[in-house]
Amino acid sequence: METIIPFHEVGLGDVERVGGKNASIGEMIRNLRAAGVHVPDGFATTAEAFRAHLRDSGLAERIAGLLADVDEDDVGRLAERGHAVRELVLATPLPSALADDVRRAYAAMATGGAPAAVAVRSSATAEDLAEASFAGQQETFLNVRGEDAVLEHVRKVYASLFTDRAIAYRLHHGFDHAEVAISVGVQRMARSDLGASGVAFTLDTESGFQGVVFVTAAYGLGELLVQGAVNPDEIYLHKEALRAGRPAVLQRRLGSKAEKMVYGSGAELVETVPVPEEQRRRFALADDDLADLGRQALAIEDHYGRPMDIEWAKDGETGDIVILQARPETVRSRSGRVLERFRLLEPGEVLVAGRAVGSRIAAGRVRVIASAAEMERVQPGDVLVTDMTDPNWEPVMKRSAAIVTDRGGRTCHAAIIARELNIPAVVGTTDGSRRLEDGAEVTVSCAEGDEGRVYAGRPRYDVERIELDRMPELPVRLMMNVASPDRAFAFARLPNHGVGLARLEFIINNDVGVHPRALLAYPDVPPAVREGIERRIAGYGSASRFFEEKVKEGVATIAAAFAPDPVIVRMTDFKSNEYAHLLGGEAFEPQEENPMIGFRGAARYRAESFAEAFAAECRALVRVRDEMGLTNVKVMIPFVRTVGELEDVLGRMARHGLRRGANGLEIIMMCEVPSNAILPEAFLEHVDGFSIGSNDLTQFTLALDRDSGLVADLFDERDPAVRELMSNAIRACRAAGKYVGICGQGPSDHPDFARWLLEQGIDSISLNPDTVLATWLYLAGDGDGGPAAVAPGAP
Repeated sequence: METIIPFHEVGLGDVERVGGKNASIGEMIRNLRAAGVHVPDGFATTAEAFRAHLRDSGLAERIAGLLADVDEDDVGRLAERGHAVRELVLATPLPSALADDVRRAYAAMATGGAPAAVAVRSSATAEDLAEASFAGQQETFLNVRGEDAVLEHVRKVYASLFTDRAIAYRLHHGFDHAEVAISVGVQRMARSDLGASGVAFTLDTESGFQGVVFVTAAYGLGELLVQGAVNPDEIYLHKEALRAGRPAVLQRRLGSKAEKMVYGSGAELVETVPVPEEQRRRFALADDDLADLGRQALAIEDHYGRPMDIEWAKDGETGDIVILQARPETVRSRSGRVLERFRLLEPGEVLVAGRAVGSRIAAGRVRVIASAAEMERVQPGDVLVTDMTDPNWEPVMKRSAAIVTDRGGRTCHAAIIARELNIPAVVGTTDGSRRLEDGAEVTVSCAEGDEGRVYAGRPRYDVERIELDRMPELPVRLMMNVASPDRAFAFARLPNHGVGLARLEFIINNDVGVHPRALLAYPDVPPAVREGIERRIAGYGSASRFFEEKVKEGVATIAAAFAPDPVIVRMTDFKSNEYAHLLGGEAFEPQEENPMIGFRGAARYRAESFAEAFAAECRALVRVRDEMGLTNVKVMIPFVRTVGELEDVLGRMARHGLRRGANGLEIIMMCEVPSNAILPEAFLEHVDGFSIGSNDLTQFTLALDRDSGLVADLFDERDPAVRELMSNAIRACRAAGKYVGICGQGPSDHPDFARWLLEQGIDSISLNPDTVLATWLYLAGDGDGGPAAVAPGAP
């Protein structure tokens, strides 16, 4: 009987021999080395050896008897019988033939006479299949050294086939215990205890968007990250940029990375130690490492032909990025063509916030659980609140309406299980288990971007279900107004023809949070401002680089989400009072009586006081287009009063690398000042088209301050005078053969106005994402412009 097989002799066809995980390791070693995929070597015990051990020792019959009447919902009995089975397995010696073969294979891994440090991992025959995620069901042991220790941990892995979580998982998914065998993988360790480790998904785990590689990274061995005991760095890489050898980082968030797991110094195999503050303020992986990891992830995805879930490590001695294992991603890649969009309908008090997992909303009673011993307190529909979860918690997680944890990132155990159960989770709240009151009614919302929030009580919400394959054709392009890069991947799933307005000021407000001139003046700013800047720029090296990088990341994320469709990025259009609200802003902004018609738009770009900040904006956009290759980005200039002002701004942009026509760059102008629509031909000589800003055009045509509630009842984009100016602009663009669209609020609020624009011959209408579906159906003649396919949520 075959008892062990070297990894390089197995592949995907050997799942029954060595389990899914080991078969996948062998597949990569055999077939992907030439593609630059580096996988540590080792060997696997066979599933046949495991079955023979259970059969010949009498364990199989005794285990079957103990598990015959176990039910997944009877947590007490499941725990009792599971413990009994594990003790039986641990107490039964391995067959001598198997033990001898393991000793020989392990001895062959020695280097320089020293015994190899290895990871001893489980690999079940029903594990890591395309339609069933058994990830984390059995145990992994790290930094195992010596023949006797390896044999001891082989027995421990055998026993782990019968952990409570593994038993419950098989019951829940209909797997017969006797049909699932286990192989043990013995793999050479990478010295990630001196480097870093993490997980890479070849899609966005929240939206299912497949144009990115999503990476989580933390210092040390990877177990803390997988367990959710550490808040990791999170990075998105653009696949097309990786394939083209271009800079690929779309977005990154610095994790706290407070602890790391390293090799143990005494009897313990591993131990957890604090990470020095200086290290915590740096990203765990440099850009070159990310590029290497991203390319390996793509090679694996291309070979398997589907999105993948990959565990990786950086060896701190060699500097190499290696792949530890890879399995098909089993949740988001199964998503169909029906889109569910949850919307919170009323504000509420935010009790705690963290990283959002999924995009759903759920409500229930808080159940604060300190340890697995209290799990029976969780009733169906409760909100499970705890410090962190591990696989032992899975039986009770199935009862929960939502999950909230203090620790963990979007690839931690709680996040993975929440996605599989299709329930919302807010992870990494820091203190949710202390701040949320046991028994209190709360609503957990993951429908508002990357930040998940827990609200007091039960604010109303609804659910919109969209059949994406049944959208009718339209005679006009419907685009979207997108403010937040965090939601771009999800918005891209809606029917659309691109982005008609990407608001740069929202990126600066939300992702930068500091006045650009305060960043440029750093460190010569007041102490409170300096402290705030230093907290925000951690990981970015310098304050000026931070500004440029965050603008680049925000624009690139939106552009990648919608590529190859156009994304029209409006340069910043903060008014002076809005800029003043940013950290450090008051020192750099004038006091204006009416900021709406003051120092904004093109006038700001021409000012010497703002010249350096404007140059940084331009450089960020150049990098998105020319370095990252996202040439679907078009640039839009807002609030232009005169042709001379437009010419001046275009000259400044060209000097900073944004020259109209260079690398296919199109420059659009906001048509929002009456002079633009009165003399459209004169402005159109210098740009590639107009985007009508109906908000400002209406307020200036009707002499209404749109921020004043006293005259709000007179504000209407459908006023005949406003329509006349819009018609004039549309006719001029059509006559000149140039683009004309609209990105103001009007069409989102008034579907009849959208139809009028269509009749005028407008090229595109850009809408708020929540009105795209209803307006689409209305213009196609299939709806009344009201909410479409809306199902009520919580009362």
